[in-house]
Amino acid sequence: MKAVIEIDGKRLEYPILEGTRGPKVLDIRTFYKDTGMFTYDPGFTSTASCSSDITFINGEQGELRYRGYPIEELAKSHRYSDVCYLLLNSKLPSKEESDEFDNELRHRAFIDEGLRKLFDAFPRTAHPMAMLSSAVSALSAFYFDHLDISEDESFQEMSARIIAKIPTLAAFAYRRGLGIPIIQPDIDRYFTENFLYMMRAYPGGKFHREVGKKAPTTIRDIEVKALDTIFTLHADHEQNASTTTVRTVASTGAHPYAAISAGINALWGRAHGGANESVIAQLEMIGDIKNVDSFIKRAKDPNDSFRLMGFGHRVYKNFDPRAKILKGLQDQLKDELNLDSRLLEIANRIEEIALSDEYFIKRNLYPNIDFYSGVILTALGIPKNLFTAIFVIGRTVGWVTQWMELKKDPKAKIARPRQLYIGK
Repeated sequence: MKAVIEIDGKRLEYPILEGTRGPKVLDIRTFYKDTGMFTYDPGFTSTASCSSDITFINGEQGELRYRGYPIEELAKSHRYSDVCYLLLNSKLPSKEESDEFDNELRHRAFIDEGLRKLFDAFPRTAHPMAMLSSAVSALSAFYFDHLDISEDESFQEMSARIIAKIPTLAAFAYRRGLGIPIIQPDIDRYFTENFLYMMRAYPGGKFHREVGKKAPTTIRDIEVKALDTIFTLHADHEQNASTTTVRTVASTGAHPYAAISAGINALWGRAHGGANESVIAQLEMIGDIKNVDSFIKRAKDPNDSFRLMGFGHRVYKNFDPRAKILKGLQDQLKDELNLDSRLLEIANRIEEIALSDEYFIKRNLYPNIDFYSGVILTALGIPKNLFTAIFVIGRTVGWVTQWMELKKDPKAKIARPRQLYIGK
């Protein structure tokens, strides 16, 4: 199948490529050579920068799949570590493979003592994302060995190492901000439980003891499941801004950890991974359910700069499927995790209005994943400034998988967009 374009009387033909699913793609790789012209697509809204078999999104139908598996099935029936295995190996693990991979992540969670000392140099007021991106960049100094990507074993080692160490680095950044001693990983704990342990425990593995109770507070299974689900929902999301950043840096031949550090910095932005932090801040600013209507009115006023955070998505023109899962999880955990009833009341009222108001419906402004994740993370005792680091923990496996796919692609070139020059 081909498309015919006529320019200045010259008839040009370009192949139309068909993927397994999704829109057809016009192959214009020779367009500049044929015409001396560039295409113009700010924000790459209509440009496919690569071919990929990792993640599929149907924005009109609200569908998300990893390696062909619907996100609903993965979030409900599989642990995050098994989802990582799926992304890295294109198949879900057997029981033996799952246990082996889980065990590898437990043992790779520790970081070099030299890297640990890096956290002492950060001011306590530093944002966790600043510490996290710096620490991941520093990882490339500790693991500068050349990676032979023709050997899958080398790739798997690199992947498992960074996936396992990111929660440790995030927990260290959190504790540095509090000025309290760091807690080393515990190899007897599963990936997600281990992160909560490094966040909450006191030296010696002790937990905070609630007043009047004999047994110390521990980590409940329901908390691990809730956070595990959030990690799964964030694991990959096609060619978003941070993933594109990772691929762009990777295309230069940079160390994979340097590329992931760049992705972390891209994710930090309020328009990307930082949105969930902004959602909670906004709910706290609204303060009371009685104030919701006035803020909704402001959001609809074209002359007011106020915008509701957590609504709408660049790709989804229907309900974000990840948001549906988190909404269900939020309702399920309302009592069990003692979710903040004040914030929940405000959020529920905003959601109720947005889903019935013609203004939001007409503009496809449905609640997205960020709208629901913040309330759950708050109930888990995770502070706002660590929300985006949670996103990083979940997304790292997607970044390394995308990095490897680019490296294995014989058609891949260094990323080099062109421009429409309008200067003197």
